[in-house]
Amino acid sequence: MIEVVFLGVGEAFDEQFPNTSMLIRCKTGASPVTLLLDCGFTTPPQFWKEVPEADTLDGIWISHFHGDHYFGLPSLLVRFWEEGRTKVLTLLGQKGIGAVARQCLDLAYPGFYERLEFPVRFVEVEPGKEVQVFGMTFRSAENAHPQRDLALRIDARQTAVYYSGDGRPTPESIALAKGSRLVIHEAFHAEGDVPGHGTVAGAIDMAKRSGASHLALVHIQRKVRSQVMDRIQEFEESAGSLSLIVPEPGDRITLYPHVT
Repeated sequence: MIEVVFLGVGEAFDEQFPNTSMLIRCKTGASPVTLLLDCGFTTPPQFWKEVPEADTLDGIWISHFHGDHYFGLPSLLVRFWEEGRTKVLTLLGQKGIGAVARQCLDLAYPGFYERLEFPVRFVEVEPGKEVQVFGMTFRSAENAHPQRDLALRIDARQTAVYYSGDGRPTPESIALAKGSRLVIHEAFHAEGDVPGHGTVAGAIDMAKRSGASHLALVHIQRKVRSQVMDRIQEFEESAGSLSLIVPEPGDRITLYPHVT
């Protein structure tokens, strides 16, 4: 069983919805695993509402180095320190994740990395590389976005979850999503040719091609969201048997392994 909790679903500058960020909970062994997907500047307060214990979180995935996807790291790490965290924290992302995370923390709280009283390990998950962590398999592919963005696929307990980060699907990211139960995709606009960003129509097409059973649309442009909701029935009809959702903060999805 995998539970996905939507902490935030908004784009970078949305005053109504926190930055897009999800919690993934899965029991792969003796203990449950908790992962955070992206950590923008509005993510930490949402995180603490859902996860009050400092040692609960096992790892954080950063899709790319735009502020609404990783500028929340300093406040999260320093509060972990304040709360007395002792467990290793794993940060996963593209090449350079270690240097970028440390630079971000040093800009916010100079010299604080050396004061952390819990170990931090950095794991790079580059395209073409399969990484095993926490009893899960992590794979990535590049999306089309102005800043290099890696879409992520997590396989655990016979269930796969795909998260686009930001950007338009590419042949590589579409191939990565094949067989995923849940696709979480950026849908900055409703439709059309939008350079560097995904659309509702494009995400539906991509999720159907991947064979997913669920599609969650996130990171919708703040002035476009009402238009999307006004057309939701039209988009649901286009999705066919695909379960289409536009989540709000606090919403959650539970995925169970296929029974064969």
